[in-house]
Order: sequence, then structure tokens, then C-alpha cells
Amino acid sequence: MTWYRRWAGDPQLVAICLLLSVFGIAMIYSAGVLNVPSPVVERAWQRQMMWLGVALVGFTIVTRIPGRWIEWGAVPAYLVGLVVLAAALLVGTGAGPAESVGRWINLGPIRFQPSEVAKLAAILGLARYLASREEPPANLRELVVPALLVGVPLGLVVLQPDLGTALAFVGVLFAVLYWAGTPPLYLFLLASPGLALILSFDTRVWSAYFLALVAGVYLLRFRLYLVESAAVVLANLAAGTIALPVWNSLADYQKNRLLVFLDPGMDPRGAGWNLIQSKVAIGSGGLFGKGFTQGTQKRLDFLPEQHTDFIFSVVGEELGFVGVTVVIAVFGWLLLRLVQLAERTTDPFAGLVLFGILGVWLVHIFINVGMTVGIVPITGIPLPFLSYGGTFLVTCWALVGLAVRMAREE
Repeated sequence: MTWYRRWAGDPQLVAICLLLSVFGIAMIYSAGVLNVPSPVVERAWQRQMMWLGVALVGFTIVTRIPGRWIEWGAVPAYLVGLVVLAAALLVGTGAGPAESVGRWINLGPIRFQPSEVAKLAAILGLARYLASREEPPANLRELVVPALLVGVPLGLVVLQPDLGTALAFVGVLFAVLYWAGTPPLYLFLLASPGLALILSFDTRVWSAYFLALVAGVYLLRFRLYLVESAAVVLANLAAGTIALPVWNSLADYQKNRLLVFLDPGMDPRGAGWNLIQSKVAIGSGGLFGKGFTQGTQKRLDFLPEQHTDFIFSVVGEELGFVGVTVVIAVFGWLLLRLVQLAERTTDPFAGLVLFGILGVWLVHIFINVGMTVGIVPITGIPLPFLSYGGTFLVTCWALVGLAVRMAREE
């Protein structure tokens, strides 16, 4: 197995990702086993296998790039990511009938998703900036530049629109800032406007939250500059004020996703169909599931997007509680391995990149699994290594290669 160790770089991390990728191909195959065959879904596992081969080639290339080259190229990569996102808004095509244009770029036979490239660019750009600092951020003013570095690509992704993928950038920002040594208090204050926006849909809850925030800022007046205190209060006030305009600006399908999250029964044959069928599929799996390829909801094609966004529902129906527990445990093992690698490296840039990768995958796993069981709204975000998708799989393995390369840095 010496050749495997030389090729993989970190045998444990690569073994986890290979296990998830092969399992994902098996579940995509199962998703295509329907009572009424669908050529598109039926052959998806073959295309995913081909993309896995491409992804492994990409992984091999990334692991052979010197770490210093990656750090030196972080800023150009970040700028290229912004250019690609901007190009997607101008010449991109939509991902489906419910989506607007700007999510995919066609280059002849190749069709890729620019937001996936932008995730990698945002990780590198943010890590490069924070690694260049001698001290961790010590106040809110020092978080402005990191927030802008992530906020610009995030805003371009929201304009596509792709709210689910945009949340991955939020994961990158907070994971990297945490590893950079930012005090948790400042992380909370940075996130507070987003929390205010969510709570503003209930006036009483938002009012109580805002009063508590103002009181907290007053008690912290000796730790915060006056400008910082005013900025936090005004940002939260603005978030509560714009809640209604933001709601009105959402597309109908986005509004329906939020409404059925609160009450799936309001439109069981329309907007609530996806969530209801997903919960029925997972719940009917019981302890050990119905057996590989034997899922009833799946075979009858009741499950929506069962080979992409709702692949976890297929796992729950066919492998049951035991199956999903094992899958979640393997994902936990993957994230734990990234933390271990970040702790071992003595290079600041490498550690920040590793935590940026962790932030991306953590958001994807939490939101994808959460939406299939109804604890978060449906956003259409794939599950790493398991969901069908060439661009996403190649990006995931590029991140694995980057993690392996960074883990070797001293």
C-alpha cells in the first residue's frame, strides 16, 4: 500500500472521501431504479462514475502543486472567481424552470457551475488575507475586510439567484474567522444582523431581541468603540426594517419554500410536496430500511430530485435509521479529520484553508440533511460526495486535494 500512501498524501482523509463517493454512486444507481424507467436518472450513476475519474485526476494534480504556489496564487484565484461569477450573470443559463438565469456557463460540451469555483476562490482569498496579519482580529473594524472578501462573491451568487449556495460562503467566513482567533463575541455581533432579519418576521420576538441587543451593547461599551456599537445597533435595526421588502423581492418559489417549511400541509400537492414525500420516505425506512433499490417512494417516483438534492431521503428509505446514522457518522469523521489536520500544521495559511473547507462542507451537510427532514427550509443544496453532479463532485475532490496539500505545509 506504499503507492496509495504516496498518491493520497493523507490516507485517512482520502479513504473517507473515496468511501463516500463510491457509496454515493451506489445510491445514485438505486435512485434510477424506478417502476417506470427514466433514461436521465437511470444512467446518472454511469455519468457520476465518469466524473469521479475526472475528479481523482484533478485531486492528483492539486496535491502536486507546491503549497507556496497556492498561497501566492490565492489573490489571482479570488479575482478569477469574481470574474466567473460576474460572467455567469451575463451569459449564464438557468438550472431549471424555477430558477433565474446565471447559474451555469456552457463551454461547448462542458457545462459548469461558477459558484462552485467561487467557493474555492473565496477560501483562498480570505485565508491569504488573514494569514498576512500578525495578530488575529481584535475588534469589529478589523472584520470589515474579511466580511467584504466573502460578501462580494456571496452577493453575486444571491443575484443568480442561488440562496442555498450563498450560505456556504457564510460558513467559510465564520469558520476561517474562528480559526484565525476572532473572539466569539465579535463573531456573534457580526452575525447579529442576519439573526435580526430572521426574527423580524415576528414583531414581538424581534422587539425583544433588539432590546436585549441594545442592552448588551451598552454593557459592552468599554470593549467596543462607539462607532462599532452604533454600527451594530443600526445594522440590526436596518435588518428588521428591510425584512418586508426582502420578502417581497423573493421569487414565488422561494416564498413557497419558506411557507411550506412552516406548514407543509398548506399546499401538499404543490410547494409542500417535496418536503412531505421526503419525510414519508425517511420515516418509512424504519430501523433497517426497505432494502437497497427497494424504496417505495423512490420506485414510484414520488421523491423529487432523488438522485441530487434528496439523495439522503433515498438512503433513509432503503437503509433506515442505521444507514443514515452510519452516513452521518462518516461525515462527522470527515470533519473531525480536517480539524486534526488544521491542528497539526504550523503554517497559518494552511490552517485557515483547512477550516474554510470545513466550513463549506459543514453548511452543505447540515442544510441538505436538515431540509430532507424538515428542520430547515428547502434550498436545493447538494450533499457532498453523495449527490449527483459533475461540477460539485470535481470541486469536492479539488478541496480534498487542497486539504491534503495544506496538511503537508510547515
